[in-house]
Amino acid sequence: MGDVGSLAIGGALAGLATLSRTELLMAVIAAVFVLETLFVLLQMSYFKTTRPITGTGCRIFRIAPIHHHFEHLGWDEVTVVVRFRIIAGMCVAAGLGIFHAGWFV
Repeated sequence: MGDVGSLAIGGALAGLATLSRTELLMAVIAAVFVLETLFVLLQMSYFKTTRPITGTGCRIFRIAPIHHHFEHLGWDEVTVVVRFRIIAGMCVAAGLGIFHAGWFV
């Protein structure tokens, strides 16, 4: 899936969350995607902040986004995908549990 497909799915999910007034719940359900974005922002911010100090920017992770960092650590691509899917499934289960419990009305 390329940028067009992933952006379309993300836009549809954001629209659905907005219409159903469950925006914060969507952040729980899509926690893997939210964390990927936050790690990229963290890496870029730290790099740009330390660049004037050191002359060359310092990195927190080997590479951003975080799934590439795990590949650079020696994890197989399939291992990274399976683990991220397991984490995403647990986040969806947690989000549905929160929604079903009525905490998000």
